[in-house]
Amino acid sequence: MAPVHAVDTATSGLDAPLAAVHLPSLRANLADLRRRADGTRIRIASKSVRCRGVLAEALGPELRGDQAVRGVMAYSLREALWLVDRGCDDVLLGYPTVDRGALAELAADPRALAAVTLMVDDRKQLEIALGAGAGGARVCVDVDCSLKIGPAHLGVRRSPLRGADDVAPLARRADALGFRVVGAMFYEAQVAGVPDDVTGIRLVKAASMRRLVRIRREVSDAIAGITGQRPEIINSGGSGSVAESAAAPAVTEVTAGSGLYVPGLFDHYRSFTPRPALFFALPAVRRPARGFTTFLYGGYVASGVPGPSRLPVPAAPTGLRYLGREGAGEVQTPVRGTVAIGERAWWRHAKAGELCERFDTLHVVDETADGPAVVDRWPTYRGEGKCFG
Repeated sequence: MAPVHAVDTATSGLDAPLAAVHLPSLRANLADLRRRADGTRIRIASKSVRCRGVLAEALGPELRGDQAVRGVMAYSLREALWLVDRGCDDVLLGYPTVDRGALAELAADPRALAAVTLMVDDRKQLEIALGAGAGGARVCVDVDCSLKIGPAHLGVRRSPLRGADDVAPLARRADALGFRVVGAMFYEAQVAGVPDDVTGIRLVKAASMRRLVRIRREVSDAIAGITGQRPEIINSGGSGSVAESAAAPAVTEVTAGSGLYVPGLFDHYRSFTPRPALFFALPAVRRPARGFTTFLYGGYVASGVPGPSRLPVPAAPTGLRYLGREGAGEVQTPVRGTVAIGERAWWRHAKAGELCERFDTLHVVDETADGPAVVDRWPTYRGEGKCFG
């Protein structure tokens, strides 16, 4: 049975709106990430998950993982501290923080200081951490991975640091201030985050990966020269580029998160087989005209450049289409297509973890001897009363 039909069958007695995760697909996606990493360690990106039950499925109940899948990339220092309190002993921040209160909490907790690695790309971030008392913290340097071809900037605007000559002064300053410089991160968004079927993207991806081979090695050497030891972390990749990044020289770990759920934006990748695992249901509440159905809620629009690709993807029944002048609405979503009032339709978020900000529970559906059934209910971050931004 297709995953969307399995979750529909298993949750038939529940009122929509609701969110459900198909456990066999989630596990198959995790196994595929392991296969594509081919022995290089995978770090789970919590931003793309936002549910402790899913993190536990990937990393075990204590969130400590194994040799192949270990560690979390968090998007908030307060989130990182919360995960450490729940057992995780390896959290790399994916973004810099200037949260002085959270930095003070980090500084006061020896266990957190040993487990959490801050991300930096500017001296000011170091000064703020130092002022909050976190001068002995572990830090990782974020290196820009965008590809510049003439005036064109291909990739995302992240770090101002583009190579070893930029990294060395910051790493030297961090070391002098008492921080422990343990590595560098390279997120090649134009490789990991862009579908393979975009015109010309294969050439962009290949050029990006060739450029990064040299830069990763030079940055690694620069950090080793400053600290006296090889970097513990050379992090790279995302769910869309796990195999390429894992096979690259100098890389010690790759990051993945969206690949567990496989949201709508992943439908057009050729480097792996998408297995959608996360769905949400909306109830049909009215029929404004023949051939049209209006659903309650549905405006779960993904972050990024506004456009059709950021809208939820209708999954079942097939053939539902948005109206050009309304799209997915905050409290109602009209579509072309016929669904009886009181019935429901299933959708997929365009991205991954953002859906968990809309629901407090993921109904966990597994295949049992009696067919698909809800076997557990996992609270999302929202369901645990957590909002990390």
